[in-house]
Amino acid sequence: MKRPRIEGYAVISREGMIATSDGKFPEQIKIPADHKFYQDSVAAASAVANGRHSAEGGIGEKDRRRIILTRRVNTLTPDPNNPNAIQWNPATAPFEEAWARLGIQDGVLAVVGGTETFGLFLTIGYDAFYLTRTDASVPRGRPVFPGVGTTTTPEEVMGKHELVLKGTRMLDASVNCRVEEWVKG
Repeated sequence: MKRPRIEGYAVISREGMIATSDGKFPEQIKIPADHKFYQDSVAAASAVANGRHSAEGGIGEKDRRRIILTRRVNTLTPDPNNPNAIQWNPATAPFEEAWARLGIQDGVLAVVGGTETFGLFLTIGYDAFYLTRTDASVPRGRPVFPGVGTTTTPEEVMGKHELVLKGTRMLDASVNCRVEEWVKG
């Protein structure tokens, strides 16, 4: 079975946070132009990967093929709440096995979070990571990648995993919301 193209999607605060400390998606980083970019991208993907507490929301969420990362299972297991999803514990099965279980020959896997899921796929290997930046502040929240915080930036983490900035596109100039495309170097 062919490995999918793996793409990550995240919107972050200026501190590199994707959520508040209690795991809620901060209102201040909810930008309509980014939401449209994100929803269009996820809708075009062959499948989605997210942690047990994360989801992309929106129309068609239940219709998408999905890998849900969780420590609560020991084997690849059909999700009891979604016939299009499987539950995967990365400590007990390789990614290739989880992907094969979806029965998709190739295509795009959209990784949509949270922190540990984004971090795991750094080691599996992103083909592209779309990092939307806002000027909003979310201090002491949950970082996009493990280790991001006061001394480590998302750029440093991605650089250590051989991702390089390919380009930046403005999504909404009125709030300085822009998306960066990071690709394998």
